[in-house]
Amino acid sequence: MTHLNVEIKARTDRAEQIRQILEAQNARFIGIDHQIDTYFVVPSGRLKLRQGNIETTLIHYARPDQAGPKTSTVSLYHPKTDGALKHVLQAALDTLVIVDKHRAIYFIDNVKFHVDVVEGLGHFVEIEAIDTDGTIGLERLQEQCDHYIGLLGIRKEDLIERSYSDLLMEQ
Repeated sequence: MTHLNVEIKARTDRAEQIRQILEAQNARFIGIDHQIDTYFVVPSGRLKLRQGNIETTLIHYARPDQAGPKTSTVSLYHPKTDGALKHVLQAALDTLVIVDKHRAIYFIDNVKFHVDVVEGLGHFVEIEAIDTDGTIGLERLQEQCDHYIGLLGIRKEDLIERSYSDLLMEQ
């Protein structure tokens, strides 16, 4: 399954306030997921296996490193949770980095919100405006992302250009 995302990632020292704003907007709370993302060395884009108690997904994506909303093309596969896929991937590919995080997951319509605590990095918020079937379009996704940046009070200087994997590798 491939879809289009417009997303942001930002550092935050206001995680609880952001969660309260989302709840006041009647966001659907999915739960808190302890996720281990194993990134693999690949010739293009990024490939990670996410293993969590809520989400287990093999994810390939390509997106630019830039502050503010960025567009990405994402391909997803939802494997069984028995660990067999990780074993095959580790046998075939080099591991780039492992990201360990606790993630509170919320949804408002097609927009997904993450309030994250990432081991070794700290607290973050992510907004992902998602078009799974091509009916929303890039312009509307951008508008949604901008709207929630304002609603959540995310400051321009807190926006992150890179992925958690990049930030961990830079340490």
